Amino acid sequence: MENFRLKVFRTVAEESSFRRAAERLHLSQPAVSQQIHALEEELSTTLFDRGKARIRLTGAGSVLLRYARKGARLADEARAALDNLRGETTGTLRIGASMTVTQYILPRMLGAFLQQHPRIEPAVTSGNTEHIVEALAAQKIDLGLIEGPVSSREVFRQRFFEDRLVLIVGRRYPWPEKSGPAKPGSAKLGPARPTIPVRALTEVPLLMRERGSGSRRVVELALRRAGLRLSDLRIAMDLDSIVAIISAVEAGLGAGFVSEWAIQKELRLGTVRVIPVEGLEMRRDMHLIRPFGPIPEGPPGAFERFILAEAPRASH
Repeated sequence: MENFRLKVFRTVAEESSFRRAAERLHLSQPAVSQQIHALEEELSTTLFDRGKARIRLTGAGSVLLRYARKGARLADEARAALDNLRGETTGTLRIGASMTVTQYILPRMLGAFLQQHPRIEPAVTSGNTEHIVEALAAQKIDLGLIEGPVSSREVFRQRFFEDRLVLIVGRRYPWPEKSGPAKPGSAKLGPARPTIPVRALTEVPLLMRERGSGSRRVVELALRRAGLRLSDLRIAMDLDSIVAIISAVEAGLGAGFVSEWAIQKELRLGTVRVIPVEGLEMRRDMHLIRPFGPIPEGPPGAFERFILAEAPRASH
């Protein structure tokens, strides 16, 4: 229902690139350029400054983008209202999810959701927590599922899931040699395992997520609470994904902190082992974030209600 030229314009503005907009819209780049040119002719104004490195909105383009986004939302609301008359929920659901959620939590939940709402078309954007908050502020996504604390006061947040981070080493990693009493295991992590003192973390190279990651902030905060300064640690590498940390741990490059959800296969195969640390508890709340206001209509609202109802069951 959205005007096609305005949709093309909005996509180019959001991507700051004719090429990326073409890929997102499944069009050729010349077709995208033609639509923008026709819109500029129709409005008798220039919408983009076309530089060599990147394109930027002109003043007129910035004004039009605000109205184009309002028009897109109204079109979605109109379609949702008509679908509700037929007892259906249809349309596009734009989800932004941080890395742990994207890889280990969202697929199962999204699969169950689509069984109930087969006519909804999901589009998932992944990135670290900061990127997802920025995408929401830029209206590139309808809602976000993130693993870190939110510093922005411009978004509504709702806890939907609890996760726990654990310390892992490779199967043959020669550490720790001295350990304390066994710590009870969990259903996910297996039988009881010997513990190490928190100061032992200063003796091993640590593999950490990149700055801006929600996982990194949780780990740093927990270490400070346990009495360790970051300067005391031997941070060997900053890595941009959980998979990279697990692979580096399996290769014997050090120890890493990861979600317990991320290592179920590796634990079954015996390629990593969990090392409990005395006095170090790293739990975090996963949050659903969206703009302030009532639960939206259409696909975003349907997914939010589903997540808040179903996620607590998935965590047990």
